[in-house]
Amino acid sequence: MESNPQLAYQYLHHFKSPIDEMELPEQFTFPYAYEPSPIALLAVRELQEDLLHQRKWDEHFGDYEYENGEICGKMFGVLVVQNINKEVGYLSAFSGKLMGKTHQMPFVGPVYDRLTDQGFFKSEEQVITAINQKLLVIKADPDYLALQVIYSQQQQKAHFETNKSLMHKKESKRLRQIWREQALNTLDNDQLLPLMKQLSAESQDLHYRHKRLINEWRAVLEGIQKQLEVHGMQIDELKLERKKRSIALQQRLFDQYQFLNKNGETKGLSTLFSNTKQQRPPAGAGDCAAPKLLQYAFLNQLKPIAMAEFWWGQSPRLQLRKHGHFYPACLGKCKPILAHMLEDIPIDQNPAYEHSIATPGLEILYQNDQFLIINKPNGLLSVPGKYVLDSVASRVRLMYPTATGPLIVHRLDRETSGVMVVTKTIEAYHHLQNQFLTKTIKKRYEALLGGVLSEKEGTIELPLRPDHHQRPRQMVCFEKGKDSATKWKVLEVKEGETRVSFEPFTGRTHQIRVHAAHPDGLNLPIIGDALYGTKADRLMLHARSIKFLNPSDDQWVHFQIDPNF
Repeated sequence: MESNPQLAYQYLHHFKSPIDEMELPEQFTFPYAYEPSPIALLAVRELQEDLLHQRKWDEHFGDYEYENGEICGKMFGVLVVQNINKEVGYLSAFSGKLMGKTHQMPFVGPVYDRLTDQGFFKSEEQVITAINQKLLVIKADPDYLALQVIYSQQQQKAHFETNKSLMHKKESKRLRQIWREQALNTLDNDQLLPLMKQLSAESQDLHYRHKRLINEWRAVLEGIQKQLEVHGMQIDELKLERKKRSIALQQRLFDQYQFLNKNGETKGLSTLFSNTKQQRPPAGAGDCAAPKLLQYAFLNQLKPIAMAEFWWGQSPRLQLRKHGHFYPACLGKCKPILAHMLEDIPIDQNPAYEHSIATPGLEILYQNDQFLIINKPNGLLSVPGKYVLDSVASRVRLMYPTATGPLIVHRLDRETSGVMVVTKTIEAYHHLQNQFLTKTIKKRYEALLGGVLSEKEGTIELPLRPDHHQRPRQMVCFEKGKDSATKWKVLEVKEGETRVSFEPFTGRTHQIRVHAAHPDGLNLPIIGDALYGTKADRLMLHARSIKFLNPSDDQWVHFQIDPNF
């Protein structure tokens, strides 16, 4: 994306509503967890109004395909900026492509437009496409296909005949052994010697016949293999050429993505991702809305004030995105880039640094020498986090300094309240851990959903895996996800909200939250779920009860506490 003085403010939108009375944020938006500032919200509302009334695209956009080929919506972003004359406006951008193009008015363009007709990407992509076509032609060659069938048939026949020969050889050996034993007991030496020679000759004859059969079939199969190798070598050479060209193209593409910061310093994708776990950029890095917006701002001397990104259009089936909801910048693709681009810009504090809930101690429902049952408040971590040390584990350790072994045998999300069992001894920990592993422990949750369900009860089965680019979010994945199942039942419907009981059969991270929000689940996010729905005062999810075998006497015990919502 090159700066052009004549077009410097072509993409700068002036607010339609008066903003004179609005206070500008003192610090820029923390990009990975935020509530949009009022002026960013105003920019979003104006952009969404334009999206609603435009006729250029429909809200499905038609080109955003996930791994299952599904077509869905798009992530958009706004960046409130201030020019050198202190005038405030906003920029807008979309992630990836929109209707097959990386650049569409009135959105700022990509950091590098790989789809330009004169660019190297398209020409090299055509070469790689031609290689793929050659591969398809070779693999579809009738002679090659016929040879593959012949080889498979001959291989099966060889296996059958050599296996039959081997069985005959083994059976003959067994019979000869019987004859030898009988001869040793019934024949004299003059009669025994010729028989032994005869049996030995038969053994050698069968051995050589079997070996000859194996060699004959090996020669037949090797002959066909040599014919197949002619095609195979062509395929391998083309695949190797395709691989080399793809790697070179990708690296050349990475080199074109150079990102600015306020100091005018430039860094490329390869450098920015060199210290990450993967040590190389993931696919699509640099094409998200946030880097595009910041790049344009820095190129045109515009000061970033606030940012917000939202999903618009049909929800994807894998990564949960709801129409009109706000989402932070992705960690996997954007964090290394934004760390450089936002260098020396004052940023809002990471919400994860905020202190934990003020209430000290823990509400203990029951305890004995082996374990205790607590009512975990929402907002308290189960175990110490990266930024916050206060947790159930740390508080229990202060209350019971002589407790042995691990204390936490299972966890509840920070935002989830309710019944939680904590062990005091190593013996109780192993006993309960085994119950969790064997799924004998029974847990029930209660939640409020923001809407009314058409059915009254059922079971949800959706495989889950982490969203590697946006942890701790989870996503539905039918290829690599782990099985997860949740039984649910409507308890009450009141004022457009549904109270639901959930019984998880598996214990996947965010299982109930995803199963509630996903279109193939209940399609109603839990109220207050900032990850999969809309943020509120709290997440309306409560661990209502737990039932397990008492480590002391193996008798069932049951503990329950009602939610306070």
